[in-house]
Amino acid sequence: MDLYGELEWRGLVYDATEGLRDVLARERLTGYIGFDPTAASLHVGSLLVMVALAHMQRHGHSPIALVGGGTGLIGDPSGKTAERTLLTAEQVEQNVAGIRAQLARFLDFETTAAPARLVNNAEWLTKLSAIGFMRDVGKHFTVNAMLAKESVRRRIESDTGITYTEFSYSLLQAYDFLELHDRFNCTFQMGGSDQWGNITAGMDLIRRVRGVKTHGLVMPLITTSSGTKFGKTEGGTIWLDPRLTTPYEFYQFWLNTDDRDAVKYLKFFTFLAKDRIRELEAVTAQEPERRHAQRALAREVTMLVHGAAAVRDAEAAAAALFNQTVDALTLEQIRGTLANVPSVTIAWAAEWPLVELLAAAGVTASKGEATRLIRGGGIYVNDRRVTDERERLRPDQAIEGQVFVVRKGKKDNFLVNIVRG
Repeated sequence: MDLYGELEWRGLVYDATEGLRDVLARERLTGYIGFDPTAASLHVGSLLVMVALAHMQRHGHSPIALVGGGTGLIGDPSGKTAERTLLTAEQVEQNVAGIRAQLARFLDFETTAAPARLVNNAEWLTKLSAIGFMRDVGKHFTVNAMLAKESVRRRIESDTGITYTEFSYSLLQAYDFLELHDRFNCTFQMGGSDQWGNITAGMDLIRRVRGVKTHGLVMPLITTSSGTKFGKTEGGTIWLDPRLTTPYEFYQFWLNTDDRDAVKYLKFFTFLAKDRIRELEAVTAQEPERRHAQRALAREVTMLVHGAAAVRDAEAAAAALFNQTVDALTLEQIRGTLANVPSVTIAWAAEWPLVELLAAAGVTASKGEATRLIRGGGIYVNDRRVTDERERLRPDQAIEGQVFVVRKGKKDNFLVNIVRG
């Protein structure tokens, strides 16, 4: 199967230029996708294009990940209702460094057969003069055509309007395509469906100044069947950086995928073959309560982003929490698994009266409530039910001598961290 066929059966072709299917079948192209460095980490919303670049390389084409160190200083108005906060050059540089490491998990930058490249458009955009840009690039675009773009028209009609800075973004992205064509013979660009106007602008520029036909393909913007925005949870954005979203939280995000989305996401975000996905679809339909597709999805995507060890830790932590055996987890697993639960730090002591500790840690509103809960069997320390309100905890009872996991009732967990003075 060629690249176009691969993307098509996975549901990743929203629109494409005429003739692209035939070109991809008979030629090896150099193609690119742009990444916006507005944060030090990419998030799950970026995974679709990261996987698309990897598919490109796996099918023998040479992928370029273009990090917008230059355009990131401005911000793309596509899909935005207000202008982004402008970043400094130092902030963009830091963000580019973080993104580079995440892309390396998907792309092979060492192979000589179809080498992947990471390119920063700051290399050329920050050297452009205003006069030179207007003379060599701006003259090829009419204001009428720019005003016709949906992203621009929507902003013009809004209360906030659009600044000249953002209005010029599509010209800068078109110039990127021209630079990549001249430097690397790049003739193909991919992106989300909201990028179609920017992609065709670059194709038009190359045709006018170089007389070369280039191609573009856009993928669908992801929505969930439940109507919520993909990649957003009650806890916020799901990041690829484990310091921002722990591997356990990342794994759980995919495990909690709606039944209606699970098979679609297996096609979008994994490299599993068609037969394997069909098999998972069939067994999930037969045993929906077993969540076969979601488990495969969580395992595969967590493996891609964080590695095999992260998958093992996430599954072990999930099993421990389900079976109420957190004392079997390491301190690192506990802090990763329960990163978002309420926590408190207490000074080291020879022992702590449990009733006082519960009230001080905010597990209970008062010592009286703590006493009542303990007598009723509603307090657990490291999954051990405590029934004596006179209980006193010692440091050697803490997990690795550093933390107690206190549970109130069936679901409310709290971390009590011990610190030595």
